[in-house]
Amino acid sequence: MSSAQAAVVIGLGVGVMLITQSGDPLDAVGTGYHLMRGDMRLSSTAAQALLCITAVITLLVMSRLYRLLFCPLEVLRSADDVGYIAEDGRTMAQAANQVRRRRKIGDLPPVYPNGWFQVMDSNKLERGEVKNVSVLGEQVAVFRGKDGKAYVLDAYCPHLGANLAVGGQVLGSCIECPFHGWKFHGNDGKCVKIPYAEKVPEFAKVRCWPTCEVNQQILIWFHCDEEKPQWAVPEQQEITNGQWVYRGRTEHFINAHIEEIPENAGDVAHLDHLHTPSIVSGVDLRYTNSKIWEFLRHDWKVQWEPESEPNKHCSQMMLKHALTVFGYHWPVLDVHVVARQVGPGLVFLHFNHSFLGQGVIIQSVTPVEPLLQHVSHTIFYQSNIPALVPKFFLKAECVQFERDVMIWNNKKYISKPLLVKEDSTIQKHRRWYSQFYSENSPRLQYQRDTLDF
Repeated sequence: MSSAQAAVVIGLGVGVMLITQSGDPLDAVGTGYHLMRGDMRLSSTAAQALLCITAVITLLVMSRLYRLLFCPLEVLRSADDVGYIAEDGRTMAQAANQVRRRRKIGDLPPVYPNGWFQVMDSNKLERGEVKNVSVLGEQVAVFRGKDGKAYVLDAYCPHLGANLAVGGQVLGSCIECPFHGWKFHGNDGKCVKIPYAEKVPEFAKVRCWPTCEVNQQILIWFHCDEEKPQWAVPEQQEITNGQWVYRGRTEHFINAHIEEIPENAGDVAHLDHLHTPSIVSGVDLRYTNSKIWEFLRHDWKVQWEPESEPNKHCSQMMLKHALTVFGYHWPVLDVHVVARQVGPGLVFLHFNHSFLGQGVIIQSVTPVEPLLQHVSHTIFYQSNIPALVPKFFLKAECVQFERDVMIWNNKKYISKPLLVKEDSTIQKHRRWYSQFYSENSPRLQYQRDTLDF
């Protein structure tokens, strides 16, 4: 039950109690006295009803105020919630389906690059719990052993195909198949027990995914040739030691190729066109340039560069944000952000403000299917800074991000774009990102129904 629902229930309960206990013992004296007091009782009942309504409204306001000031911000969007235009009486879901069917996707790069990808927030997986997750076109069983360690195995039992994550039981550091009780070890995926067999075959195993748990996130390593991890996910010490605390997250599903999303770092020109209008003008690109909000604007200065060995898998975008109101620059609202991308699917956006403190937004981009990306933004901020500050930063990031979502959901990937010299960073970014593809990296396969005569 949410805090708002609890407030309503408590308020109604108080009102019912007041009304049901409002009987007057003098009513037993006689009908005449009852008639004499009728108006007074009606007035008393109305006052109690007003008190009940006031209590409910007060509790609701207090609940909302508490959530605003102290609770993390969580914005969870589905694949059809944002980024499409619903017209002619269609729902957003109908509009999204029509775009997916008709959109030209272009000559795509491989759909699953090599690297670390987030599968789940750490706090979503308790000891002894198992969850079914769709990632990189696969179904995986993510479970936390009794030892507290997170493990990730292919979800389907090699015996007869039961899903280990649907009804499977966590036993120590193993997971037991719900169909026949075969037990698989989380460390290597090997079957360690078949209840009705004398011997377990050596080849009885499921795929075990290299896993790490850092910055309160569970991640897996993917490589098309099953090579071992080639770099580690950097640990943010301020998160580990509790200096920076969790203040919220956003979640989006984007219908696009994974490379489209980080490529924005190299597309400097789009910032001035797409993200200059104030966040108060919303996310629907048909209205973001409304003259109503022209007096507010965001100004950006951006520089993107890849890092050198031994961190060639990393790149950095240095971003300076300024806000102008009626043409006047407010230096107190300047924000400096260093966005460090680590591999194909992780970005650390470090905030540094003169008096509003420091923190980080971790952006995770994980392919669910070839053209469906799960993107989350999780913010950790100084514990001594009021929660309202990082929640505002996260909300502003969410608004700006959803403007990009409308572009990504409807665009075509162009492998050989028409660029001018000012777009040189885009090509530079594509060359840097290509290191995450190998010769055997999976590509989108087209399948068409045919009629054979």
